[in-house]
Amino acid sequence: MPERASARYALWAMKLSRIAFTLSTAILATATALAQGKGSLRIAAIDVEGGQATLFVAPGGQSLLVDTGWPAHDGRDADRIVAAAKQMGLSRIDTVLLTHYHSDHAGGVPQLVARIPVVTFLDHGERFRPDPNSPVDYDEYLKIIATGKYKRVIVKAGDRLPILGFDAIALSAAGKVMNTSLPGAGKPNALCAKAPTPTEDMQENGQSLGILLRFAGLKIVDAGDLTSDRERLLVCPANKIGRVDLMIVSHHGSDWSSSKVFVHSLQPRLAVMDNGDHKGGSTSVIDTLKSSPGLEALYQLHLAPPAGTKNPGGTPQEGPEHNASDEFLANTAGTDGKRIDVTVNVDGSTDIRNERTGATKHFAKR
Repeated sequence: MPERASARYALWAMKLSRIAFTLSTAILATATALAQGKGSLRIAAIDVEGGQATLFVAPGGQSLLVDTGWPAHDGRDADRIVAAAKQMGLSRIDTVLLTHYHSDHAGGVPQLVARIPVVTFLDHGERFRPDPNSPVDYDEYLKIIATGKYKRVIVKAGDRLPILGFDAIALSAAGKVMNTSLPGAGKPNALCAKAPTPTEDMQENGQSLGILLRFAGLKIVDAGDLTSDRERLLVCPANKIGRVDLMIVSHHGSDWSSSKVFVHSLQPRLAVMDNGDHKGGSTSVIDTLKSSPGLEALYQLHLAPPAGTKNPGGTPQEGPEHNASDEFLANTAGTDGKRIDVTVNVDGSTDIRNERTGATKHFAKR
């Protein structure tokens, strides 16, 4: 082969080798990312003993924490949140969304920011003054904001959440619900005719900043502690939300919320209840979820409170046979602190892992 042709051939071969190396590196990186759950939406339902702390991590690594659990307890809830964040590859939390200002949702803010950097807080605005509960937690939150270290954004019902990496809308905020229906929703709801009209809630619960996230064609709803009266406004006389794929059960499964008309209108395929062993998990709500058309699995963070426990809505608390089966319980008698981890994959399928058992169930795209 002539010398000039040989040189051209060597150069051509070198370029091909570089291209092959680049492609193989990209393929390896993609495989590694998939193995680590990247490219998927990851959700951790963290056990804060009957409060709420739900951590969402977008495919791009952006993070959204819904609520911060309780104050006190030697920083128990903040420590559990930080542990989950680190296991999910986070060194900071980009956005903390406070659904409302009760202690079990907003009380953990001071302890959280002392343990991990936070960039932005989202909330529904001023605390509902007629509610006598938890004014100290709201004041402590305002003190944190007043330091100037954090951005605060007040969200209104119907707003698209101003957070990178997530497609999310506020279903409710400050006692109001969104005016318009989501795409594909808005049809008249026949369930409303027989549904009772609840009395208006006069606490922070009814002010909850409830959200809906969309990913891979799926809809995920987390309404905080939104009460039955506001739930009804979202689905009656027309269902503004439509069917959803995953429901973070409102109000820890308390019978003030998760009304039958709301749950059965949304028809969740999967549900996660962040109840405690002495809080939430009302028998009436568990039965409502289990009877909802299309429900495939209900996960609970704890066993429901025992029979005879007083429920805030006055419905009777019955025996343990109403609980989800053992494989769907993150914490059984004598255990706590275990999570339910959800991975929503880019193909629309969902994997749910019970940290206590280590078992993962796969749910193909519906």
